[in-house]
Amino acid sequence: MSSGRDALGQSCRQLPGIRRTRIDQAMAAHEYLMGRAAETEGHILEALRLSPRDIVAHVWMHYVGAAKMLLGADAEAAGWLRRSIEANRNFSLAHFWLASALGLLGALDEARTAAKAGLALDPDFTIRRVRSTRRGNHPKVLAGRARLCEGLRMAGVPEG
Repeated sequence: MSSGRDALGQSCRQLPGIRRTRIDQAMAAHEYLMGRAAETEGHILEALRLSPRDIVAHVWMHYVGAAKMLLGADAEAAGWLRRSIEANRNFSLAHFWLASALGLLGALDEARTAAKAGLALDPDFTIRRVRSTRRGNHPKVLAGRARLCEGLRMAGVPEG
């Protein structure tokens, strides 16, 4: 499997910037869903280097924040999620993930504020919806989803 990723990486170096950026984004998501969250940040940093003002950069930053949460690096996650929100304040998922990270860090007032901002954008968001999401079945991803839900509860997100 690693040799396949290495071969893809070699091929990507030959591509023009924008196509390579999309592949880095896809690789970051793939690494996360396969339980290799530590590899996500490198792909996103490369994508941001190639296309720093990309219209989906906020999603990339969210990927890193989610990966950092999966690794238990909640303070780093909060930093990336704040960057995601700065890039696009209307991206509700970044608000919810930030609420969770802050809840897990014990910053409950800030967590509730982030949750309220997310709910203002997506009033139907619930923890049940997160639990029902079936993206990734790696044990690390499943444990990360449970941890995310724990933080969301601390932040006051509705159970649903």
